Amino acid sequence: MEDNKELVFRIQKLINENKELNSQIKEQKIKNEKLEDDNRNYKHLIAKIPEDVLPKGLKSAPKSKTLRFKMATVLYLDIQGFKKISESMKSEQVIDELDQIIFHFNEIVEKYKIQKIKTIGDAYMCAGGVPVKNITNPIDVVLAALEMEDYLGQLKEEYEEKGRKFWDLRLGIHTGAVTATMQGRKKISYDLKGDTVNIATRMAAASDVGMINMSIMTYEMVKPYFDCEYYGKIPVKYQGDMEMYFLKRIKKKYSEDRKTGTKPNEIFRVKYLIRQFTDLQEMILDKLERELPEYLFYHNYKHTIDVVNQAELIGYGEGVDDEQILLLMTAALFHDAGHTVGYDNHEYFGTEIAREWLPRFKYSEKQVDEICDIIMATQLPPTPKTLLQKIICDSDLDYLGRSDFIPVSNTLYEELKAQKKMPSLNAWNKIQVKFLSVHHFFTNTANSLREVNKQAQIERIKELVDWDED
Repeated sequence: MEDNKELVFRIQKLINENKELNSQIKEQKIKNEKLEDDNRNYKHLIAKIPEDVLPKGLKSAPKSKTLRFKMATVLYLDIQGFKKISESMKSEQVIDELDQIIFHFNEIVEKYKIQKIKTIGDAYMCAGGVPVKNITNPIDVVLAALEMEDYLGQLKEEYEEKGRKFWDLRLGIHTGAVTATMQGRKKISYDLKGDTVNIATRMAAASDVGMINMSIMTYEMVKPYFDCEYYGKIPVKYQGDMEMYFLKRIKKKYSEDRKTGTKPNEIFRVKYLIRQFTDLQEMILDKLERELPEYLFYHNYKHTIDVVNQAELIGYGEGVDDEQILLLMTAALFHDAGHTVGYDNHEYFGTEIAREWLPRFKYSEKQVDEICDIIMATQLPPTPKTLLQKIICDSDLDYLGRSDFIPVSNTLYEELKAQKKMPSLNAWNKIQVKFLSVHHFFTNTANSLREVNKQAQIERIKELVDWDED
């Protein structure tokens, strides 16, 4: 417990030192990514509009658009044995079987939200992180590769039992920047170019038959979750020798089928959601910045960032597990999202938004229900029942024990004043004194971090009150 407290204090110090800088970086990043998303959406919309109804100024626009993605994972799969099998079977039957394989690959790609790029004969290419960027694309592509390999392995056994020849495959994966050319209007497709595509192709060519060969770039991003084996090096133009690794399986502790290691278990799923939280957070913060009313001087997206950070900090201090940290941070992210709908009952509106968004990010129904219960616990006056509800309440009202309490409190007053919910600053300060006098933090971690400061706040705010004024 002492180690936990020491860790919490160190983390808190780092958070305080970097909060303002991180806030500025986040603000600029959100603005920049909003412009990029708006531009991308514009390109998608233009691509779908029939040319005969486009305004004159747009009719001469090019039919293809070029986009750049800083991190995408390209999978290149070369199905071996096409010529040999076609020599011993009717070509129509061979093509039908190949089509069946490609069709199943397409289903796998869709399952993991990966973009199919193209099929050329017996070669297949897809990419994660295109056209929508995400931080999980190396994991998504590797999971898809395992499922593809497993599917072909099962088919091969069936064919060999019947004494028939079957396909082999070589599969290569690489993660890096790509340039995508968007083509088409009604049905949009993407053509990828760049070193990442070339290296993925090289990885497949260098692989042994029946193996999944990945570059060190992909390996470094997935090695915590998968068993891999060092394979060797390959010369890459302008980059020197690049290390390669064979993908073997999901690690046993993360695998539902511990024998084969192709299906992730619940522990893996939680790890995945924690990693994916970065993407979810960026989208929700962008939504808050765009849709929150201007008079929300306190309940702005910066407050949400503070509560997310504090929930994680207190959660670790209280010793909760990874899944509980995930639920806490997600609840903190959505706890004020309801302000985009209305000020009163915003907690309930926040749960409605969470129920709309979270299933798309692979949260289970049980997890969504618990997240919504945590959000509702932030209603005033707080009456939390579970540990996670206590943590979110302490995180939400953390400012009560901070050194910047008075300026933060004044932003909340300005917010209420703008809505004609507070008559004067003096009246607000009186309410603050009463609230502080009865308030207490619910967790040991919050008490150890903030309680001393909170007591001093009461005296500070009392000095600002004119008790004779009504």
